[in-house]
Amino acid sequence: MLEARLIIGGEAVSARGDAIFERRDPVTDVVATRAAAASVEDAIRAANAAAAAFPYWSTVSPEERSRILIKAADVLRSRLPDFVEAMAEEIGASEVWANFNCQLAENILRDAAERTNISMETEVPSAHPGVTAMTVRQPAGVVLGIAPWNAPVVLAVRAVAVPLACGNTAILKASELCPRTHSLIVEIFSEAGLPDGVLNLITNAPEKAAEIVEALIAHEAVRRVNFTGSTRVGRDVATQCARHLKPCLLELSGKAPLLVLDDADIEEAVKAAAFGAFFNQGQICISTERIIVDQSIAGDFLALFAQKMATLEAGDPRTGTYPLGVMISREAAIRVKSLVEDAVAKGAKLVSGFQLNDIIMQPTLLDGVNSAMRIFSEESFGPVAAVIRVNGVEEAISVANDSQFGLAASVFGRDTDRAMDVARQIETGICHINGPTIFDEPNMPFGGMKASGYGRFGGEAGIAEFTELRWISVHNKPHNYPI
Repeated sequence: MLEARLIIGGEAVSARGDAIFERRDPVTDVVATRAAAASVEDAIRAANAAAAAFPYWSTVSPEERSRILIKAADVLRSRLPDFVEAMAEEIGASEVWANFNCQLAENILRDAAERTNISMETEVPSAHPGVTAMTVRQPAGVVLGIAPWNAPVVLAVRAVAVPLACGNTAILKASELCPRTHSLIVEIFSEAGLPDGVLNLITNAPEKAAEIVEALIAHEAVRRVNFTGSTRVGRDVATQCARHLKPCLLELSGKAPLLVLDDADIEEAVKAAAFGAFFNQGQICISTERIIVDQSIAGDFLALFAQKMATLEAGDPRTGTYPLGVMISREAAIRVKSLVEDAVAKGAKLVSGFQLNDIIMQPTLLDGVNSAMRIFSEESFGPVAAVIRVNGVEEAISVANDSQFGLAASVFGRDTDRAMDVARQIETGICHINGPTIFDEPNMPFGGMKASGYGRFGGEAGIAEFTELRWISVHNKPHNYPI
């Protein structure tokens, strides 16, 4: 058991009144982390510290910001064992998932380091003689990043890396389920030489989350907010931001479809579908939640898929080399169990899996899922592959779009022109052809449509999210005015 303290103005400090909360290991139920339980006053102190650091950090050269981000990437790599341990104890993550998180987070930091050199000034032709006009991107101010537990290193690093690269200061609001993991992220920045106050950490007890977030959003120095998490909480964050006219980036729930067309490479589709449905026990926003298979090849697909599932086993990541870990909580496992039971009761076929031992749920394959079943529309966030059979491309597209969510999708077909046409018709922010739904690159625009949120992390889109775009003009000769 380790402690996680608040980090405000470069100092690790206790919460007001030395308040703490405990995060318990989801497998053993022993205390994994004892963390500072911030008050509203503590949150305001963090925002004030970020505001005080902004005038300096916003004027630091792009080269220096880049150097620190690259150093942070190096430090993250060197501290991989600490992240593996923290993720196992706080969220029951497998070693392969922790490694995946750290590798992608390292790439995000290195990509952000390259973004500091992007020109922030662009000359624009003016219609008026003697006027030189330009657009200028400037740091926005303090950025609040609210990160979740499920991909804790990737999503917390993503919440702050590009904002820092642009010259903003930041507050990372850690998840209550992995406060130690998120505190490690702020530690690596400090070790990399990030000046005091540029990045601050708030950890809070679960029951205080709403008031802490509300206070941070309301703080006058906070100019941008990004949130990754559920659609339910995202609506609350968006409401608070709207009340204070603060732009926000929301990356929310998903129900990613993987379409297997009649000309698909079935072996490749099976590999991608199994990876997408079961990696990290399906607890990823871009997990494959629906496998939409053309009826003509469904039998062959299911036979190969069942063979693949036989190679996958979930277990406590500290007791063996399991490719899959555990569910985040007993409540989550029971909720997924109820979705499977509802589907079976309404006619779905349980092809394989569904052994549940406390919070260890083995990968599960359902065939014949339809819209009458809860699992058709509700985000499962668990290790369940739900197969929906369709007749033809048009029905496949219709089923894929029959969802309130629109984050990620995938299409498998040997005719890539046809697959591209299908991809263009799917209502998601991200779509991959002949690749898994779980696929990310730091330089690409990442975000969703519909109830999956709005705004984009990554690349030039991320720069636009975390800067102010201004128009500045220079008038080089006298004007004649109408009055």
